[in-house]
Amino acid sequence: MSDVGKIAVLITGDPVPAVLESHGDFEVIFGAALEACWRGEVVGYDLRQGEFPPLDEDLKALIITGSAANVPDQEPWMVVAQEWLRVVVPTGLPVFGVCFGHQLLAQALGGEVQRNPRGREMSTVFVERSGESPIFEGIDERFQANACHVDTVVRLPDGAEALARSPLDDHQCIRFSDTCYSVQFHPEFDRAVMRGYVESRAEQMSSEGLDVDAMRAYASDTPMSAAILGNFLRQQIDVSNPET
Repeated sequence: MSDVGKIAVLITGDPVPAVLESHGDFEVIFGAALEACWRGEVVGYDLRQGEFPPLDEDLKALIITGSAANVPDQEPWMVVAQEWLRVVVPTGLPVFGVCFGHQLLAQALGGEVQRNPRGREMSTVFVERSGESPIFEGIDERFQANACHVDTVVRLPDGAEALARSPLDDHQCIRFSDTCYSVQFHPEFDRAVMRGYVESRAEQMSSEGLDVDAMRAYASDTPMSAAILGNFLRQQIDVSNPET
């Protein structure tokens, strides 16, 4: 085992089949995304199967993945995961939610998630910062990010703060506490992964009247959104484990 501990990737879904085949599961995708900022282990735990990491000194942070599931459905495994998160977040263990993980945290901590009345947000979009945080170090006031969601956080938990927005979502980044943040977009998606998601949703998006060709063309690498996850982990792990 690495002497710097591990980051647990809490898996809530699988990538679309083409991305799963080309890039691997979310444990692999996040492991690749973290290579530039983390030299310890990255270990996946499938929340759908009731798997949770041991809360010991080796655990340095949690990342909660995206999913094709919907938080408003409140499936039994989601309810169990929310109960667990309500216990873990107040301990100060660094937690970072992504897309479904962002929504799951909001619901767990007292907010509300619903179908986005503004519609599906898909492909590379512009996100505008609306608050200040150290996780935005080196990040422009307006930056690109890859998005893939139909649900949204419609009400923040008490004490939470929205830090970024887009035309279709007012809560692109949320600070729940000094050690718990989440983003609606996907910092782990590069252009190829984003295009894979567009292709997988093409028929459905066409039926919704969306311009699939434009979304396919928009798909891009988004280094600034990727840097936000790295910023969070460097800051949090430096605080909780200075020798690293």
